[in-house]
Amino acid sequence: MISYIKGRLLEVYEDSVIVENGGIGYQIQVPVSALTEFSMGEEVQIYTYLYVREDALNLYGFSSRDDLDIFKLLIGVNGIGPKGALGVLSAISPDDLRFAVLSEDAKSIARAPGIGLKTAQKVILELKDKLSLEDAFERKSAHEMVKGKLSGASADNKGEAVQALTALGYSASEAMKAVRQIPGAEEMEVEAILKAALKTMALF
Repeated sequence: MISYIKGRLLEVYEDSVIVENGGIGYQIQVPVSALTEFSMGEEVQIYTYLYVREDALNLYGFSSRDDLDIFKLLIGVNGIGPKGALGVLSAISPDDLRFAVLSEDAKSIARAPGIGLKTAQKVILELKDKLSLEDAFERKSAHEMVKGKLSGASADNKGEAVQALTALGYSASEAMKAVRQIPGAEEMEVEAILKAALKTMALF
């Protein structure tokens, strides 16, 4: 119903933020790890999930679509609700969670508050077939590129193109996949990479 909310960050609490958009302040519950990514007063774009119950109407938010996708997978696990999923993502990053599930590392998942070893094993059992090692590596590489962890001029240009694509609403993995498919991207300028990537993505 609400894909994302874009507006000025007014307040930050222990597990939620207030974002003003159109004169309305939206309280959005976010992972603790996401709080460090936001600064008071700046304009933010938070990807949201609206959780509806008879006695509650809650917004859960994330700094990227990838994080939101993992959240949706987690709440699909029997016995894990939105608060439990938020707790998992507060304790372990989506990238690390993917690798923990694929490697059947229940102990890493069980570090999340309220998640015991049995629940962690259930997460692995129910999500392992929904994740792939190739996709996990692609997403991790894309996130590192966006954060500027790769060095070199060509890597910088490709990283800027990936960042631009994610700003347009594409997921990090989609952006990374498109950029990787461009022949000779290492020798191209950012604008050329971006145009070629958009053409490639139109074929997905």
